[in-house]
Amino acid sequence: MASLKPVRGTQDVLPDESRRMRRVEQTALDVAERYGYGEISTPIFESTDVFSRTLGDTSDIVTKEMYTFEDKGGERITLRPEGTAGVARAVISGGLQQDLPLKFFYRGPMFRYERPQKGRRRQFSQVGVELIGASKPLADIEIIALGRQFLDELGVGENVTLEINTLGDDESRATYRTRLVDYLQSFDGELSDDSRERLTRNPLRILDSKDEGDRKVIKDAPRLQDFLNDDSRRFFDDVLEGLGNLGIPFELNSRLVRGLDYYCHTAFEFTTQDLGAQGTVLAGGRYDGLFEQMGGQATPGIGWAAGVERLALLMDGEIPPPRPVAVIPIGEEAEAKALEITQSLRRAGIATDLGYSGNMKRRMKRADKIKARWAVILGEDELARGGAALRDMDSGEQIELSFDTLADYLSGKV
Repeated sequence: MASLKPVRGTQDVLPDESRRMRRVEQTALDVAERYGYGEISTPIFESTDVFSRTLGDTSDIVTKEMYTFEDKGGERITLRPEGTAGVARAVISGGLQQDLPLKFFYRGPMFRYERPQKGRRRQFSQVGVELIGASKPLADIEIIALGRQFLDELGVGENVTLEINTLGDDESRATYRTRLVDYLQSFDGELSDDSRERLTRNPLRILDSKDEGDRKVIKDAPRLQDFLNDDSRRFFDDVLEGLGNLGIPFELNSRLVRGLDYYCHTAFEFTTQDLGAQGTVLAGGRYDGLFEQMGGQATPGIGWAAGVERLALLMDGEIPPPRPVAVIPIGEEAEAKALEITQSLRRAGIATDLGYSGNMKRRMKRADKIKARWAVILGEDELARGGAALRDMDSGEQIELSFDTLADYLSGKV
């Protein structure tokens, strides 16, 4: 018999965690909208080319982690492993490059076949923003400031550190690539198989390697910032100055890179020590070459993405559900009226619970269990008088109100 457990790397999200994740997503959306970003939703699956052409055929995501299959029409389809490529595809296929700049917020599930870890699953949720069509350092500063404000308003800002680096422009990276390859070739026998393959195709990807042997080699590798031309250095200095002017603290990390050719200039991550080895909770960078690589017009862009589950783990305390009103009918005659009252309170925007069975003691016990703020008690005497007993579940005090005044009285009290 087939197992009825969730597939490895997936998880049922129950109400307590759902509330935390919803808080992450809603906070991100609220902050993004204040910065002028509108929400975009792209398909959960795309043509495989959307990701293989953009993420690079030497990346771990493409070679090891993508969920790819052939559909019934023979087309190669991939469940999205990240959000930026789908947004870029939507901009190109929708002809939106005529309307620059564009500011998008997105959220939703992503899929990667990787080893499950704390806060990291094979199906996971992300929130992210993309600023498309802005080439100046001001855009980089705004994107990072948005991320910082989001984390602060979520209540995890004190637990994270902004790490930042520059990848320079095409000229700077080409010079650096030559020197990096010269250095790495002298350690060819010590590199992992993956890194030896990348050495001729995409050597900057080696700097992202998690292999312990590779990490020992790259520890003394040349640093990209030592090969920046004047324009690249000026761009980065402007970004750092802008962050300083906004009071956003940061740490320079010369090993923070993005190995794909379309990335340039600013790369950054917000990291934490509270989630073990996988400490990145929000990461982003500038990708001015992405649209041209996908077949669109050359268009600058910068953005970030954040893991919803990981941020939910950083949040302090529980997020309790709203305390409802419990409607408690006593006897069959009261049940019909109880249903009517329940619906009227819900239409008035009041969270209301109606117990389906049991005597008064059992229903009051349920009211305590769900932490009801008020109990509306309907018995024969109350029905005869056209009202209900309203009990304050915190103080135990009780008053009687007519049916038509219940909603007005309770509004704003729960």
